[in-house]
Amino acid sequence: MIRQFDMGTALLLIDVQIGVDDLSHWGGVTGRRNNPDAEKKMLDLLIKWRSTGLPVAFTQHDSVESNSPLKLNLPTGRQKLGFEIQSGDIAVTKNVNNGFIGTSLQNDLNACSVNRLVVVGFFTNMCVEATVRMAGNLGYDTYLIPECCATTNRLGPGGVDYDPELIHAITVANLHGEFCTSLNPHVAEGLLSGDNIDLNRVQGNE
Repeated sequence: MIRQFDMGTALLLIDVQIGVDDLSHWGGVTGRRNNPDAEKKMLDLLIKWRSTGLPVAFTQHDSVESNSPLKLNLPTGRQKLGFEIQSGDIAVTKNVNNGFIGTSLQNDLNACSVNRLVVVGFFTNMCVEATVRMAGNLGYDTYLIPECCATTNRLGPGGVDYDPELIHAITVANLHGEFCTSLNPHVAEGLLSGDNIDLNRVQGNE
């Protein structure tokens, strides 16, 4: 059984910033992404989450790389429409992939007595993955909603162009059952109002 999400559970939104749409920056001349509905599903979950009064947390990426679109002083560093940070939300700024490194995220979550995280955002194989891995290592009961995440193609050694859906799927497979439990959005929304007796958390590494 997975227990109902309560006040000890925070929705953590990773880098939902305009700059993630600069696909040529992230994937080169063939830049493309998977899961075009990620934002809609993410926003649906966020709206339902806010209606319960449960904690909401954000990371924002402020890159130290000169050519990155994810800089808070650029228009592309702004939050996507609908994902504006509100008063009372936890919000941290990072300049590395991991939301816990060099930020107050762990202290902020602990101050709110948060011990469970539901993670969504960008990119699945980069900042989402790094943050989920750390969350699991730190002992948070961690849940990933893959349908509320997305990534781009990646150019590997020798110029091999790896499809974004493949990267996304393999990343989720690496995380699920070790660093987190993967859930679909409908299950996550259902856990806002009650326990799910048909599912079990499968987070390992404990």
